[in-house]
Amino acid sequence: MSEAALILGAAFALDLLLGDPTYRLHPVRCIGHTVCFLERQLRRMHLSGLLGGGLLVLLTLIVTLGVYLGFAEIARRCGGWVLWIWRVYLTTSCIALRDLIDHVRPVAAALRAEDLSRARTAVQRIVGRDTKRLGPAEVARATVETVAENFVDSFLSPLFWYIAGAVALRSIAPATGALAALVAYRTINTLDAMVGYRSERYLLFGRAAARLDDIMNFIPARLSVPLLSLSAGLCRQDGRGAWRVALRDRKKHVSPNAGHPESCLAGALHVRLGGPVTYPHGSVEKPWLGCGSDQVTAWHIDAACRIVLLAGGVAAGLVLLILMLPLITRGVPA
Repeated sequence: MSEAALILGAAFALDLLLGDPTYRLHPVRCIGHTVCFLERQLRRMHLSGLLGGGLLVLLTLIVTLGVYLGFAEIARRCGGWVLWIWRVYLTTSCIALRDLIDHVRPVAAALRAEDLSRARTAVQRIVGRDTKRLGPAEVARATVETVAENFVDSFLSPLFWYIAGAVALRSIAPATGALAALVAYRTINTLDAMVGYRSERYLLFGRAAARLDDIMNFIPARLSVPLLSLSAGLCRQDGRGAWRVALRDRKKHVSPNAGHPESCLAGALHVRLGGPVTYPHGSVEKPWLGCGSDQVTAWHIDAACRIVLLAGGVAAGLVLLILMLPLITRGVPA
């Protein structure tokens, strides 16, 4: 367990320091290439419905976990330090707190400069909606929603599954279990991002990925409420309002998970999130979350980033404490 804690601590520090550099052989990009290849093969076999989507999930998981275990075995044979470096590298590649902040800050900067065209271009990189006609407040609102939702998808859920895997194999190989669970989560999350749409092409084919992603984010999304509420209070925002609005509005969202962090940040910042949204496949009338103003600004984006960064630090600290607990209690005299 202590090894799993050291790996996570090093990975978290590297993520905050370096972010998530973009390069061709990034593990998550490799997962994406695998999904594209397998989707093409399945569709060529006319497996484009529920069965094909289920096979896509199964085959992608087999490939990614097989590659992870294969590289881990090669690294182990090369020496303990090589294995440790490989595990830190992979963990860093699967958590993305700094990367989330790095992607939303250009939107806030463009809005402060009153450059709407640049703001639309920046927000288009992080949302799936049609951004061509968004006004400044709509751009900022989309960005805050993305910060909230991706805090769970990009950081809190990977953290949760890391510790879940470590605990599940705590008496055998906790570090191996932690990394396997982390890779499995990142695979499902990538599948959902690529095929989990409600468009005609993916309505059936992407259903298995979307449902599995909902299941794997279920607990982390609910854990985000106390974390974000606490962090909002520490950041001198409305922590009590975050908690109150989340309890009231979290189930209004069409997603079983996204409404929890979004309503929490809406309450903390005294804004309304949601409302009508236009996607490439059509328009969606989302329910409003929160009871403040819908005139979201760059200031709200910056405040959301501060809350999420602190919440991420608190979550990482708690996970490290839990992982180190056996070592700590071992040293306490009876």
